[in-house]
Amino acid sequence: MNLRLFFTIAFCSLMFSGFSQINSVGLIGSASPFGWDADTNLVKGIDSTYSMKINLVAGECKFRANDAWDINWGDVGFPFGTGTQGGANIPVKVAGEYSIDFNAITGAYEFEITSPIGIIGNATPKGWDEDTNMYQDSIDDNKFYIVLNLKLGECKFRFNDDWARNWGAKDFPAGVGVQNGDNIPVAAAGRYRIDFDTLTGAYAFTEIPEFKTISIIGDGTPGGWSNDTPLKKDAANPDLWTGNVDLVNGFAKFRADSAWTYNWGGTTFPSGIATPNGDNIPVTAGRYQISFNVKTLEYNFLLIPAYSAIGIIGTANPGGFDNPTPLTADPDNEGVWKVRVVLLTGDAYFKADDDLWAGSGFPNGTAEIDGAPIPVPAGEYKISFNTITGEYTFEELVIYSTVGIIGPATPLATWDTDVDMFQDANDEMLWYLPSILLNEGECKFRAEDSWAVNWGAKDVASQEDISGIGAQDGPNFKVKAGVYGITLRAVKNEGEYVFGPEVKTSELLNYSVVKLFPNPVSDKLNIEITEAKLRGELNVTIFSNQGARVYSNTMNIQEQASIQIGDLTPGVYWLHMTNGTYIVGKQFVVTK
Repeated sequence: MNLRLFFTIAFCSLMFSGFSQINSVGLIGSASPFGWDADTNLVKGIDSTYSMKINLVAGECKFRANDAWDINWGDVGFPFGTGTQGGANIPVKVAGEYSIDFNAITGAYEFEITSPIGIIGNATPKGWDEDTNMYQDSIDDNKFYIVLNLKLGECKFRFNDDWARNWGAKDFPAGVGVQNGDNIPVAAAGRYRIDFDTLTGAYAFTEIPEFKTISIIGDGTPGGWSNDTPLKKDAANPDLWTGNVDLVNGFAKFRADSAWTYNWGGTTFPSGIATPNGDNIPVTAGRYQISFNVKTLEYNFLLIPAYSAIGIIGTANPGGFDNPTPLTADPDNEGVWKVRVVLLTGDAYFKADDDLWAGSGFPNGTAEIDGAPIPVPAGEYKISFNTITGEYTFEELVIYSTVGIIGPATPLATWDTDVDMFQDANDEMLWYLPSILLNEGECKFRAEDSWAVNWGAKDVASQEDISGIGAQDGPNFKVKAGVYGITLRAVKNEGEYVFGPEVKTSELLNYSVVKLFPNPVSDKLNIEITEAKLRGELNVTIFSNQGARVYSNTMNIQEQASIQIGDLTPGVYWLHMTNGTYIVGKQFVVTK
């Protein structure tokens, strides 16, 4: 398969930490017997399936391979879910004995608790072939419950996976089941909490609603009490809804599906925990970044300052305190301002109209009005400042005059002379060779024809696309003989590389086809794709600066999508995407 490469080249191959390298799969976490200190290994089945029975306590856990974090899976779903590489910890909500099944290829998992009471039927996930066990109430041994996605159909309760003792009735969503009673009709598909009492036979199916829209309404909003102002569902967290809205002094509420059936209010501003059918929220005039979580009911109104100009001043600024270096507003990310500039060793401040923002962290941090100065070493930087959150980052740029590939695998077959690469006209940090014939052997990248700056990695390149993050003084690349198209994005201490198939210069697309915002980011990273050829189903992966895979998922992206990255530690990361025809990668910074 030939992949045409973007100038923002990245990688797509699972060989970076491939499934072929999995020797064992274990469960680890606070819910497991050994906590976060050691794995409890699952038993290998056919293909890539693993299973085991285990006693768990309430807590969290993850699956991982080879007793190491290089390959690990997690998700927020319980007792069912699909784990993704570097995903969230799996919440184990109830202690008990569980039968666990896991597929290392698809990431699909199931935690089934050992229980005498189950629910069965074509309305349930397992149909009439198998019970889905229910959880026993911690206070009343006769009561059982579970949360399930149900289909239109029928179901019954039964004891010990056997028809000798079962309960049913004609009533829905609540009723009293009797021995050998009618199948319970599930009149509407949806997500339900199911409660059942074995002593009385009483049962209840309580729907957990899924909303089509969430909006804000009220005399403090643009539409008044007559017209909703819609919020946008977060692509990575379906419970979170956000939007930038101009408000006036008045009141507001959140509601679902443009109706009062489900609505939420509160008494505090600019943040709080809403209550169903609660009081109107008092709001103050201004433009706000609004968020509302329909699960936790947490809401926030973050004021978007209306600055007309922002510049850098201070002893680090070439113009000192009197002549600010201006930042430019990001047209795709309201509240974010950016600049590329050469700074001196010294202190820096962000001057926003009459406000002076600063913070003591470097190269990233959170600024405050009248905060401590930002200490900056001399260098050239890409600077980003978010006036909504105060987050900032200084990304140092190191622009080399030459970058080459060297070693016995190159056409020169020597460690003495580099084969120089071409520098991209639109991205000074990107270097490429559209076509080069390599011998079987070893090679490395280096800058300025000197070993002072060089990049290597342990990955083995082949005729398939292999790519990743090369580290300063890393191991030599081991390559097989063949014709390659090679790309390297040379940053200060690491290089993002691809050993791909031979490519034509005309097939390389511009660096700007993918935009990430906000950048720096602390919670939600937004992705925007402006090139139609890249849109569709994409494999999305995030790598740390050290090359560790911290997130992996398959997403359908048409124009925009979002990823929750709140669990990542502050630092520099690389986001990589591929649709099987094109590959693209971009750098972003996480701050807290």
